[in-house]
Parts: sequence; C-alpha cells; structure tokens
Amino acid sequence: MLALVDCNNFYVSCERVFNPKLENRPVVVLSNNDGCIVARSEEAKALGIPMGAPLFQYKEFLDKNNVIALSSNYTLYGDMSERVMNTLAQFTPSIEIYSIDEAFLDLSKLANIGTDSHKLFDYGMKIKQTVYKWTGIPVSIGISHTKVLSKVASKIAKKNKGVCVLNSQEEIKEALANFDIEDIWGIGRAYTNFLRKNKINTAYEFASAPDHWIQKHLTIVGLRIAKELRGEKCIDIEDQPVPRKSVGSQKSFGELQTDFFVLFNALSSYIDECSRKLRSQKSVANIMGVFVATNPFNPNEPQYFQSKFVRLPVPSNFTGELIRYGYSLLKEIFREGYKYKRVGVIFSGLSSQDSFQYNLFDRLNREKVFRLMEIYDSINKKYGKGTLRFSAQGTNKVWKMKQEHLSEHFTTEWEEILTINLDHFSKNSSVNL
Repeated sequence: MLALVDCNNFYVSCERVFNPKLENRPVVVLSNNDGCIVARSEEAKALGIPMGAPLFQYKEFLDKNNVIALSSNYTLYGDMSERVMNTLAQFTPSIEIYSIDEAFLDLSKLANIGTDSHKLFDYGMKIKQTVYKWTGIPVSIGISHTKVLSKVASKIAKKNKGVCVLNSQEEIKEALANFDIEDIWGIGRAYTNFLRKNKINTAYEFASAPDHWIQKHLTIVGLRIAKELRGEKCIDIEDQPVPRKSVGSQKSFGELQTDFFVLFNALSSYIDECSRKLRSQKSVANIMGVFVATNPFNPNEPQYFQSKFVRLPVPSNFTGELIRYGYSLLKEIFREGYKYKRVGVIFSGLSSQDSFQYNLFDRLNREKVFRLMEIYDSINKKYGKGTLRFSAQGTNKVWKMKQEHLSEHFTTEWEEILTINLDHFSKNSSVNL
C-alpha cells in the first residue's frame, strides 16, 4: 500500500504556524515581486479568489474583504518542508519527496499493518497528528494500492477527516465514479477537454475505457494512469532523488536596473545558488548560458533580449570559476541604454562529478576545489544561507525582488527567530511559570 501525504495550503499554513492571528482569516500568498496570487487559504478560496490572479486587479477586492496578502517567503517554506519530510521519514523506510508539499510513503514493508483498512486508517491518523504536533502543518493523507489511487484518496481526504483509505474494489469503484476527470493526476487540460468530448467525465469511465483506445489517444503515459486507477501498479516509488538534467535560476527585479555591475551581482548570486544545487546531486555542468531581458509588458521602453552560451573547457560546479565565466558572458550581451527587468543563468549537459573527462591543460586543482566547496556548503548549511559568499555577489541587494509584505525568516535567521515575552504571560495568565 502507498500513502500520499499532501500539506494543506502549504504556503499559508507555514505563515500561520508563526502567526496565529492568521487562523480562520482569508490569506493569500503572492508570487515573485508580489505579482500574482499563488496560494490561498480555504477562506480566500470561499471568496472566489482564483489561483494566479494578478494582485493589481484584485487589490481593491482584497482590501474590501479584509484579505491578508503576504509575499512569498521561500526560505521559510523550504525549511518547513524539510521538517515535514524528516518527520514523515520516521514512519517508513521508503519515501519519495514528490514536491515541496507532497510525499509518497511506501507502507507495504510495515508487517504489523499489512492491508487491513482499519490499521491503515489508524496509521494514517497517527502520521497526520504527529506531523501537526511536530511542525504545525496540517496534512491530508490518501492511502491505496497505487500512486494514482493514493492521489485520488488524498483529494477525498481533504473533504473528510484528513485521511482516506481506498482498499476494497467497492470503495475504489465508488470513489472513481464520483471523481471528476480533470482532477486525475497526470490528466491535463487538453486531455480533459478531449475526454469530455468523448463522453468520459469521471475517473471510473476513464479507467473502464479500452486499453488500445487510451494508448492511441493518450499515449503509453495515459494507459499507465488508467491501469493505476484499476489498481495495477505501474509507477514505482523513487526513494532516491532523480538528478536534474539542467539547473537554472532567474528572477525579476523589484525595480528596473541599468548598471552592469548590479546585474553582475544578481547573476553571481544565481550562479552560487545553481552551483550549490549541482554539488548537492554531485553533478558538474558542461554548458553554461546567461541571458538578460527588459520588461516585455512595458511597450513604452526600448526592448532587448539576448542570451549567450558556452561549452566549459572542464565540466564544473565550482562557484568561483562559474562566476568568472558568467562575467564574460554577461559582458558580451549587456548593452547600455536599456532598463533590465531580469538576468538569468542556466546549466545543462550535466554529468557526474566522479566520472567526467579532465582537461590536460586545466590549471585548477579539482580535488582541492571539491573539498573547498564541501566546506563552503557545510558552513552555509550550519550557520545560514549567505554566511559565506563570493565578493562578486555584492553586499547591497539593490536588485532584489519586490517583497512589500514579507514575513520574517523565523527558522533560518538568528535575528528573526520568534521570541516570547514570559513576563506578559506571567502577568496576564494563570499559568504558573
């Protein structure tokens, strides 16, 4: 049996852990530069606020309905996600972290539970209660025979007690008969429209369709989804992270920039971020690309977009070396007289750092560089991101994103850790301190 654990309204839930005043109030979380709504509390959903709505279009509506808007605090969300996943790892020897707020748990190796529905439900409740107790994050848990069925169960769980077990054929048939086709994991908008035109509106109708018809119109991927809905396991748990095939980073500036070195500071920070991701999966990049762009939504300003790629003489994940290449690439494509909205970097052609081809004329001591970066990463992990950084990243982030409603970094910055006034409690409560 497999369990899918899904954090409820994750970004909003992270904010509520450290700010109880947000409980039972409509809350939305905004995208980069406070542009669009990317997360909503249940109260905000009930008001009809759509996902992806531009803030400027809904500003008056939010104010009128006392909706609290917060900037995305990705540092906080990432740390809280790690805490949730570490908690879930206590319940199974095999876990696949599917996204920042979802994970699959393999329960088949738990001999004391087996396939007993009551034991599975009780174990799911134990997981749910423990995650909430240890992290403050509410979760919904779906348990069934396959990944797709557990996704179905998790959606049902959100509307019930937070845990749903689909075990018997009768339970599965009833659930699928009432499950809309557009909510099936892996069925996108185009396939949804196609299936509706062919009078397939529920998950049960889709699972009942002939194999040859499904494969012809939805390829082998669609056929796997159908078989999983029937209880046939086709998609395995991936308890080892799949290495990325490429790594990139680019963010819009809060204010338009014209200075080359401001763009270089931002680019260097993005290169540092990507290099860390490469090292975390023990990869090196063969190809590096840099691009710059103005704001395409401002027709009154001159428009410019340009990119430049280079094949590295020696595959690398060394931040200092990659920053040097980044400087050269940015120098080639930067043009005076434009107001830049973003700069970005992408690394591709990834290979293992343990098996790449060295260059006879390479002047860098690669083994020494690898050890240096291990120390660099360990210090930043222990004492906080940015404790050590390269001078090319600068000290004054004039290029940073617009985040006018940003909460504090309660779990990752010493200066912003939540504090409790014990004197207040001793004077205003009956608790014996």
